[in-house]
Amino acid sequence: MPFAINPAAVWPILLLLLSNVFMTFAWYGHLKHASSPLYLAIVASWGIAFFEYCLAVPANRMGNTVYSAAQLKTMQEVITLVVFAAFSTFWLKETLTWNHAIGFCLIAGGAAFVFKG
Repeated sequence: MPFAINPAAVWPILLLLLSNVFMTFAWYGHLKHASSPLYLAIVASWGIAFFEYCLAVPANRMGNTVYSAAQLKTMQEVITLVVFAAFSTFWLKETLTWNHAIGFCLIAGGAAFVFKG
């Protein structure tokens, strides 16, 4: 039997990945422009977050047909860490250290338990 990927299992992951990119920019993107007024950062963040919700809500609706709510939330958190690690490195030019990597790995290890039968 050939290997087949269930689209219902993949689409939520892809949508959560994209939604996290938007949300990371909404929450942390303004830090690169700290000299701009706070109200402008808030309005821009709300505008960006709208698109995050347009992706996250369908991801969770579709995902709930394949995954439990706890599994969806766990995926969301692990994806958030991966996206944030890349974002902080490439956008904010911050260095990730060993303690960050170890902490992220411990969280990912804990997440693995949520998916155990």
